[in-house]
Amino acid sequence: MTQMSITRVGLFAAVVVLFESFGSGQILPAAGAESGNPAAHQGTVQAAKGARVNPRDGLKYVWIPPGTFQMGCSPGDDACGDDEQPPHRVIISKGFWLGQTPATVRAYKRLVAATGKRPSSVPPFESGWTTHDMPIVYLTWDDANDFCRWAGGRLPTEAEWEYAARAGSLGARYGPPEEIAWYGKNSGERMHEVAQKRPNRFGLFDMLGNVNQYVNDWYDPNYYRDSPAEDPQGPLNGQERVLRGVSWALPFGRPIRVSLRGSSAPRLWGYGTGFRCAISLGWHTFRN
Repeated sequence: MTQMSITRVGLFAAVVVLFESFGSGQILPAAGAESGNPAAHQGTVQAAKGARVNPRDGLKYVWIPPGTFQMGCSPGDDACGDDEQPPHRVIISKGFWLGQTPATVRAYKRLVAATGKRPSSVPPFESGWTTHDMPIVYLTWDDANDFCRWAGGRLPTEAEWEYAARAGSLGARYGPPEEIAWYGKNSGERMHEVAQKRPNRFGLFDMLGNVNQYVNDWYDPNYYRDSPAEDPQGPLNGQERVLRGVSWALPFGRPIRVSLRGSSAPRLWGYGTGFRCAISLGWHTFRN
């Protein structure tokens, strides 16, 4: 399958309080799990212990514990592109916080109020930015990166994103498409407010569907062939940044898949592209 870029296809257009220790664990293949079944999971995944609000951006974040998973093409998935090959074992050695939803219009307005920084562009379907729980879109990768830094975090790595999206799932998706995602078949050709569909086992909403999402890595279609087994950070340089997930504009008939990779030049924006931030703080050091 030919790699799709936002420049070519609309699919990708688009302070400190202590808490009790959360603990850590590994997500490993479960004996007898059927890899083709979206309900099959790689061992026992620790459930979200409760989302915490970031006082800066006002968004809820979920603790993602460290673990091990298989990244890339899911077993039994015959729709994988060459850039999803080969499947490979990846260790996420440190836990991190991840936005429970894509960043929202409300959150971005906090940035604007605090810094005066305006969005690069405004979508014609939301010209007044009045629907506060809509994902913020029409931003470049640079805009998204700047937001996450302002919020005290960063964009997640591609490996962190897929690990969090799978939440232990071995399948091509973490649940039935209609239950977990807004996409071409059910979106009504528009975005929807966040957290309207079922979350995954980590308690994350919209990891698939609604908006595809910027991550930190540079894109290389051959990166999986020789990527580090522990905490891969992506190529050192490149021309485009990786996009993950799928958007509300995913054409009907195209499969929703957690391993799907896209790309975008950092200074382009997408009508179906959003983001969520990661924060590299321990469970003990995130303010409620």
